[in-house]
Amino acid sequence: MSISRILIANRGEIALRIHRAAHEMGIETVAVHSTADADAMHVRLADHAVCIGPPAATDSYLNHAAIISAAEVSGADAIHPGYGFLSENAKFAEIVEAHDIAWIGPKPEHIRTMGDKVEAKRTAGALGIPLVPGSDGAVSDPDEAKKIAAEIGYPVIIKAASGGGGRGMKVCESEETLASLMQAAGNEAKSAFGDATVYIEKYLGNPRHIEFQVFGDGKGNAIHLGERDCSLQRRHQKVLEEAPSPIISDEERERMGEVCSKAMRDMGYRGAGTIEFLWENGEFYFIEMNTRLQVEHPVTEAITGVDLVREQIRIADGKPLSVSQGELEFRGHAIECRINAEDPFTFAPSPGEVTYYHASGGLHVRVDSGLYAGYRIPPYYDSMIAKLIVYGRTREGCIMRLRRALEEMVVEGVKTNIPLHQELLRQNDVLHGDYSIKWLEDWLEKREG
Repeated sequence: MSISRILIANRGEIALRIHRAAHEMGIETVAVHSTADADAMHVRLADHAVCIGPPAATDSYLNHAAIISAAEVSGADAIHPGYGFLSENAKFAEIVEAHDIAWIGPKPEHIRTMGDKVEAKRTAGALGIPLVPGSDGAVSDPDEAKKIAAEIGYPVIIKAASGGGGRGMKVCESEETLASLMQAAGNEAKSAFGDATVYIEKYLGNPRHIEFQVFGDGKGNAIHLGERDCSLQRRHQKVLEEAPSPIISDEERERMGEVCSKAMRDMGYRGAGTIEFLWENGEFYFIEMNTRLQVEHPVTEAITGVDLVREQIRIADGKPLSVSQGELEFRGHAIECRINAEDPFTFAPSPGEVTYYHASGGLHVRVDSGLYAGYRIPPYYDSMIAKLIVYGRTREGCIMRLRRALEEMVVEGVKTNIPLHQELLRQNDVLHGDYSIKWLEDWLEKREG
């Protein structure tokens, strides 16, 4: 098989990112789009474009039949889902493959396993990945939950087995509130994801969010491409990411990287994946695995020199990994700022027309964005409109370059969170890499106070 035309089942900057990688490989692209995205940059640049429905994602970007029809009409022989939307939908992956179209992603059974957080935790433990102490699986009986919580110690966190983004998660400080919080978490999960299943874990007091990028060829070979530190978060949504982590040693990276890549070899994993951990006091605890490309993949590309989207396409085309573990070198430091169309401190969305746009430039500065002057940011989708990625030989040099790049970037007509990033890069804790997953929300609360 040789992939010659890829349908990009996504929108925004990631659709443009996939288009660029495909064109550099001599592969044609098909952009699918809602009516709201008819003027999007990736639609303008793609070789072919197919409208798949009205603005609502359920009627367009999440519409299985419309996307498969677009692939057949356009003659696409592969589908790349990007991230979000259908990227971790095992049923859709199966449908794609049943139509003899290459799925540029992991095997459907691995997507399904890792999409169920209870099953993912069980699988990770069996593969030798360290786990947060907690229940072995789903918990529905309050008495059983109280017994588990007593064994691991309060506080505990109740989590939804499906979904993410902080929904269906409740922190419990004592036995008295455990039953009511379990019910609340289950109800929230049922409403958001259609699944009320919950499980219980030890609540870590002040951890970092560390994730390892992994890649497998589906035939028993797998590598890791180091870690990313994604601890600067608001409401479980990442704001700024960097690689490598300021607090992970070379020895820890090698040890945990091998644990992750061995697990992927044992699974026979195919394509890109990210294994996410909480890190506290020198210990790693598995949170979940994302069976897709991550928003923050460019920082890994910057320090390794590996094009992860190109690698995804190669693997889906039946080719081997283009680099071995021994050939990989981790050089320098990279930071990504997610640029959102929103008020920088109230976080209220700010869709509308971009009246003027100037992207940052210069040595080792990358902007992934589909923005242009006159583009109207639709109100129907995620507020992220660009990613600013900066590389430096040292972390200090990277921060100085990032400050300069943020000063250069201009987006007029809508509000953006650029001022938030500029203020963050003036905080000593951020400059010294001394922050946890709770730092940003605590800082915002103090700032508002």
